[in-house]
Amino acid sequence: MANEAKEKKQKTKRPTPIKRDLQNEKRRLINRSFKSTVRTVVRAFEGALESKDQTQIQERLKAFYSAMDQGAKRGIFKKNKADRLKSRAYQKTVAA
Repeated sequence: MANEAKEKKQKTKRPTPIKRDLQNEKRRLINRSFKSTVRTVVRAFEGALESKDQTQIQERLKAFYSAMDQGAKRGIFKKNKADRLKSRAYQKTVAA
């Protein structure tokens, strides 16, 4: 019984390229999920713009800024893209 427990605890040894593929797939799924969340935040912001409720627009804009900053920090979006999208979002609030 003791030998069986030791055998189950051993990790499988993998070549580096296979390990890298597994890590890349895991990150890809995490990034994909985050991008989906950002799209939801963007849709909520655009909905707030249509309602023309200033308090709701400011809340949604703040959430949008936060999501874009977080994505840039984690490397999901490039910093310039995040800044560009935030700038365009702000311009929409000024126009509304």
